[in-house]
Amino acid sequence: MNVENLLADRTKEMDASAIREILKVVSRPGMVSLAGGIPAPESFPMEIISDLTDRVITKYGSSAFQYDPTEGFGPLREALAAYLREQDIPVSAEGVLVTSGSQGALDALGKVLISKGDPIAVEAPTYLGALQAFDPYEPDYIRMDTDEDGLIPASLEETLQQHRVKFIYLVPTFQNPTGRTLPLERREHIAEIITRHDALLVEDDPYGALRYRGSTVPAIKTLAPDNVVYISTLSKVFAPGLRIGFCVAPEEIARWLVIVKQGVDLHTSTFNQALAAEYLTGNYLEDHLPRIIALYRPKQAAMLSALDRYFPADFRWSRPEGGMFLWAVGPRGMDMEKFYLKSIENNVAFVPGKFFFTDPDEGHETMRLNYTMADEQTIDRAIRILAKVIENNR
Repeated sequence: MNVENLLADRTKEMDASAIREILKVVSRPGMVSLAGGIPAPESFPMEIISDLTDRVITKYGSSAFQYDPTEGFGPLREALAAYLREQDIPVSAEGVLVTSGSQGALDALGKVLISKGDPIAVEAPTYLGALQAFDPYEPDYIRMDTDEDGLIPASLEETLQQHRVKFIYLVPTFQNPTGRTLPLERREHIAEIITRHDALLVEDDPYGALRYRGSTVPAIKTLAPDNVVYISTLSKVFAPGLRIGFCVAPEEIARWLVIVKQGVDLHTSTFNQALAAEYLTGNYLEDHLPRIIALYRPKQAAMLSALDRYFPADFRWSRPEGGMFLWAVGPRGMDMEKFYLKSIENNVAFVPGKFFFTDPDEGHETMRLNYTMADEQTIDRAIRILAKVIENNR
């Protein structure tokens, strides 16, 4: 059978994730991964899973194993609404849509909002998973300028003056891939701009709870509630395999997201949602989050210290106050993909930064480094090896 003739035209816009392909090398014996954005298994609250399971079965019985409303399991929507209100995002349970990970929300937004050729405004660099979710719907990406503090508001203003974009996509807090966080002043400016232009912003916030130092900054959703779709997840603060994401969207957009989800998966796993509901309502997150932060904080410190100690003087890197990533930038003209191949030979993996740009000519001198999966001593050794690879192959 010639399957090629059966494929839809949209498959031409789809490709395997570059990062997923890179992560295949991680399974090699002795390989140290600074590549994936994967939570450490030690961050999972394994000691309470049995208790949570017992609570779910005792409290909900067979209903935890039954079909459920597309919008989400009622007790979880209530718990998430309370969780969001603590972050000054005013929402009722009816305003929360539970999705299969935040990735499910991104794909649904693409399906609902993007027609072929529609302009979508994204940071340079931006989250690769969002591009993968949007690509099949064939948008035209409008890149916006960033600096060490994230999106430059003047670039957003210029973009909205020159293009009727369907939406703007941002990861404002501990951004993937750079780790950068938009300061409050910029958030207020961005909120003013999108309100004035009546533009829609998709605010993706998977890492905001992972703050190791500094002060919390409010979500842009709190500053321009009618113009923002807010997306988040429990993957980084509970367990990613449960695939619990959630979003809060303007009412008419939310209605369409529900219709899309009905056609994709009917609803997210009822049992997993019930586990998440008990995790939140039983104050387990409140108890467990400090342990996750205590696990990751020294790992990040170890990587920053190693970069200071070993990396070439003509490199610079981000110094985030939280999250899971650092972003290193070499001198212009460097090709980090070449260094990646050499690094793999020395059993250290990272992600070349070019994959996070919509312009194929950008980002060749950049790399994303993750610190959540290795211990401090291993991180130090891996950065030392990576620095040596760079010096020996320039």
